[in-house]
Amino acid sequence: MAMEKARDVLVIGGSRYFGKRLIARLLAAGDRVTVLNRGSSPPPAEVVHLTADRDDEDALRAALGPRTFDVVVDQVCYTPRQAAIARRVFTGRTGRYVMTSTVEVYEDEDSSAPVSEAAVDPLAVTVDLELPWDEPEFRDAHYGEGKRQAEAVFAAAGPEFPYTAVRVAHVLGGADDFTGRLAHYADRIRTGEPIAVPATNHPATYIHVDEIAGFLFWTAGQDFTGPVNAASHDPLTTQDLCEALAAQLPSGKVAFRTAEEGEIPSPFSFARSYGMDNSRATRLGYTFTRAREWLPELVR
Repeated sequence: MAMEKARDVLVIGGSRYFGKRLIARLLAAGDRVTVLNRGSSPPPAEVVHLTADRDDEDALRAALGPRTFDVVVDQVCYTPRQAAIARRVFTGRTGRYVMTSTVEVYEDEDSSAPVSEAAVDPLAVTVDLELPWDEPEFRDAHYGEGKRQAEAVFAAAGPEFPYTAVRVAHVLGGADDFTGRLAHYADRIRTGEPIAVPATNHPATYIHVDEIAGFLFWTAGQDFTGPVNAASHDPLTTQDLCEALAAQLPSGKVAFRTAEEGEIPSPFSFARSYGMDNSRATRLGYTFTRAREWLPELVR
């Protein structure tokens, strides 16, 4: 059931890309928004800004003071240590905790059919807080594992902690896309340089930057718990993406080559299927768009 009154919402992180679009939606809905980050990126003037390092539990508690929230949306939880701190700090302080997770939790799955949430049960994931999660290189190399274990911390038995983990598909769109992934293809199409793909190149699911902001906003107002997949309909292949780009670059050329052994292929080319089943969110009442409908306009 959706909340109808103005809410007190805390967004942890959220200073760029779909996070700032989420904040804009919350403000437009009349919610009272607080943003907590390390202070490197100031949020809009209309929000309360708290500064703290979320990895420092004492500093986090001090920054929050006695504040409580209807909803917390955690955009930057990457490790089980961060999740453990958040669970201790926010138990009894929020009515709902929304963690932004990722399709990468399914990195060990390889199914030709879209993968449902049941493929990775947080209650079955082993948590190891002793791994070097504070080392950036280790954390980046174990991104999917860090997210899986973070979800497991929130799902574990203990004091009541109503959480949901939004497993986000690959996000596309927006002039402020900082990843450079779509630009990688556009640059090669302009020059005719071959694009590296695996010998067998599989499709993946995607979601528009505005749609994931809308989905997080919607999720904040619901009462379901546990993991939920967020992806537009229509898996796309590397060829689909490149053909959409080439339609806007008439002087360019799409050429592929097989990646050599040990070579990292282009950003959106996958040696295994990367599709997510979005039927749980659909049953709960969310209507997703179709990627093939918004892709041409996104590319333009």
